[in-house]
Amino acid sequence: MKKLAYQNVKGTLDYLPREEKIRREIKKTIEDVFIQYGCKPIETPILNYQELLASKYAGGAEILEEMYTLSDRGKRELALRYDLTIPFAKVIAMNPTIKMPFKRYEIGKVFRDGPTKTGRYREFTQCDVDIVGVSSQIAEVELMVMALDVFNKLNLEVTIQYNNRNLLVGLLRTFQVPKDKINRVILIIDKMEKIELEEIKKELFGLGMTESVVVAIQSFLEKPVEEMFGYFQTLLDEDGYIEKGLKEITELTCFLIKLGIEDKCIFNPFLARGLEIYTGTIYEIFLNDKRIKSSIGSGGRYDHAIGGLLGTDKEYATVGISLGLDVIMSAIQMSENQDIGNSDIDYYVVSLGKQVEAFMVAMDLRDKGYNVELELGKKKISKALEQANREGVRNVILVGEEEVRENYYKIKEMINGEERMVPFIY
Repeated sequence: MKKLAYQNVKGTLDYLPREEKIRREIKKTIEDVFIQYGCKPIETPILNYQELLASKYAGGAEILEEMYTLSDRGKRELALRYDLTIPFAKVIAMNPTIKMPFKRYEIGKVFRDGPTKTGRYREFTQCDVDIVGVSSQIAEVELMVMALDVFNKLNLEVTIQYNNRNLLVGLLRTFQVPKDKINRVILIIDKMEKIELEEIKKELFGLGMTESVVVAIQSFLEKPVEEMFGYFQTLLDEDGYIEKGLKEITELTCFLIKLGIEDKCIFNPFLARGLEIYTGTIYEIFLNDKRIKSSIGSGGRYDHAIGGLLGTDKEYATVGISLGLDVIMSAIQMSENQDIGNSDIDYYVVSLGKQVEAFMVAMDLRDKGYNVELELGKKKISKALEQANREGVRNVILVGEEEVRENYYKIKEMINGEERMVPFIY
């Protein structure tokens, strides 16, 4: 008989009870903050029409290369969602009566056939909030403050780096980069933290950029960050991208200063966010201690996506943020001071030859709202107590012949070893 291939597909993971419990506690913390900020829950299908996810208002060429595609019995071309953003834009497009502004959250699995590394898999969970109907930068601020709250509750110190796509587009227009290649150049600039400048120049030449364009981009990339705001003010592109970007960055920065979080939200003029969908402010979230070097959250404004899906030029002011549950979990597991993952079990009921009676005790406690694990095997007391210690269970209940005869059960508190008797009619 042929041995089955029972290993996981590359880029996917099984989460055993302890790991899954940590994941769920992280998810609950994130979801609680989302709800605290007035976000409404929705859920969208994992399976979508390929045409939707491949539209020009979606993820762009680089993401499409990683999209999982398939077809159904009707030979319809389908795909697994690679993020939660376009499915959300589809929801707004399909439901024109939704009252604006609308702030939603969704936590769900997405799929990308891309390279894997710590915290980055091919099947992973995103935790998203999007706000539609607010053109002011106060929407971006709301999401940035909310993210800081999430990570504060998870005991992770982070910094949010932000930029504006209008600045980058306007800059590249002044450098005479052809319109049809601007997004591809931005994709290359987005690799600045990952590859050397010479490699960036090589890719730019490979894209067909002239010597003068490459020199101009290199000069920009080599400028000190503190000089950048003044540098952009000296530039003028005929379509007004830079002016719009400076206005939005100034508005955003004023909010951050007023709220006293400007030290946690840093302007980074080189931040590019490669996805073509973005039209304004963009941001990425990084751990301060660099235990994971890549971002653990990101987002930005994408005002053209919903109108694009509807086939109109109408702008729907939309901004979103996405937190990676899997990469956050990796960061927490790498921490020396983990305080997530203690047992949820209030009582662990062990039968000493009295299974039916032990079951009665467990049912009574569950009816009272407690979390109860009933030992279904035939463990000896020593093994049962060893398991309780290992899993962090605080109370063990013993039900034996004497307990049943005298109508009580015995509770052993694992922290201090104390025992007490509780009356119970079997």
